[in-house]
Amino acid sequence: MRQETRHLDLTVSGRPCPTPVDVLGDGPAALLLPALSTISARAEMHGLAEALAGDHSCLVPDWPGFGARPRPRMPLNPDTLHAFLDALVTALPGPYALGIGAGHAAGYLVAAAARHPGLFGRLALVAPTWRGPLPTAMPGREPLFGRIRRAVEAPLLGDALYRLNISPPIIARMMRAHVYADPERVTPALVRAKHAVTRQRNGRFGTAAFVTGGLDPVGTREDFLALFRDGLSPVQMLRPERAPRRSGAEMDALAASDRVRAVQVPGALSAHEEHPEAVAAAIRALG
Repeated sequence: MRQETRHLDLTVSGRPCPTPVDVLGDGPAALLLPALSTISARAEMHGLAEALAGDHSCLVPDWPGFGARPRPRMPLNPDTLHAFLDALVTALPGPYALGIGAGHAAGYLVAAAARHPGLFGRLALVAPTWRGPLPTAMPGREPLFGRIRRAVEAPLLGDALYRLNISPPIIARMMRAHVYADPERVTPALVRAKHAVTRQRNGRFGTAAFVTGGLDPVGTREDFLALFRDGLSPVQMLRPERAPRRSGAEMDALAASDRVRAVQVPGALSAHEEHPEAVAAAIRALG
């Protein structure tokens, strides 16, 4: 199986955005976008890419502000992430037989497909979300979220606050609560690897933006459903059996809209990482 890493020198929002892209497999191109999270890194998609590598050449980038690498400081907001995908598909123009977006990547992928008609043959969304952790847990507290983000981004104080909230025990608890369905899979080695992701230079900025809702691609369920407009490539949604209640309700609303073909898969919010073979099989079956 072919496996290599390409290094792209993109420009996003007027700033340099060096972007590593892992390439696994051979065949028609597939773009795999990791979920946005405190522990987001392109490695989380490797199991799924390996499972699809017999059918596709899978391209897996890191998002700006995320990944197991030092991260350049740049504005982190929806406009930046939309611009990033435009720059990425300009540098790697496809066409793509398949686009896969996990978690928050789903809304950005669907929006990119609408901006670039014909770029993707079909889309697969794994545990799609549109609302960050704090807005999901405490809706209607937006002023508080802004204050929290500014505190975490502040010099000295921000780094101290960030370190308190990304210790290995907290990461393990978070993963067992809603990232993985099977707590036994959250091993010490996995927690160490995820902790290493969080400790990269400038890591706190991506976390602060995501957790407080600063990277939410839309503001309401209605706006999210409106992304799935007529003329879009066929869309498949993979709904994990153990998705958290509130996030699962949003996935169920999308399924009920009849704008996607929905199928259930094992796992929780990171089903693509916990159960890559099952997710790959579901993607193939819906092709």
